[in-house]
Amino acid sequence: MIDVYAFATPNSVKVPIALEEAGLAYRMQSIDVRKGEQSKPEFLALNPNGKVPVIVDCDGPGGQPITLAESGAILLYLAEKSNKLLPPDPREKARALEWLFFQVAGLGPMFGQSGYFLRSAPEKPAFALERYNGEAYRHLKVLDQHLAQHEWAAGKTFSVADIVLFGWIWRREFAGVNLDAAPNVARWFVTMEARPGVKAGVAAVNALVSAA
Repeated sequence: MIDVYAFATPNSVKVPIALEEAGLAYRMQSIDVRKGEQSKPEFLALNPNGKVPVIVDCDGPGGQPITLAESGAILLYLAEKSNKLLPPDPREKARALEWLFFQVAGLGPMFGQSGYFLRSAPEKPAFALERYNGEAYRHLKVLDQHLAQHEWAAGKTFSVADIVLFGWIWRREFAGVNLDAAPNVARWFVTMEARPGVKAGVAAVNALVSAA
């Protein structure tokens, strides 16, 4: 059994989606970031960085428990554990990793900063809003151009790259982003939302909010 410490955030939602798609058993543990529960000592003992998501796999490598943070690392761990979610073709696998890192190093941080300055910052300097919202849209355009030529991020095969990209596209309104000028991302997003594993993963994190 894998315990998932999460909330209804763009990074959290990736984990139950991956678990559903990989067919691994899990249970959700709510960390209400609205109440600052990610900064409590008991959670910091799991992740000193104070961020969700975190997983605790009681049957980790060698049969020993493992605690793991960072959504990209978690998804790669689950893919290797299940032998699913990474394309068998070496070229598509390499492409999946490329787009996974595109998200964790680029699209995700830019969407997050755009949302922060738009909605959470005590001051909203125009240059910061322009910078980060502009970068969010630039990354979206790069993804849209890629998906114009490919069904999935890796090519022909659904993978962890699609799951990792889904999180911030799912919560794009927070970042002040829409898909009006990204028809290929919009097509991909509708296809993603229709997958049973994605539906179940989204429902799992939304249930944490309902129970809070």
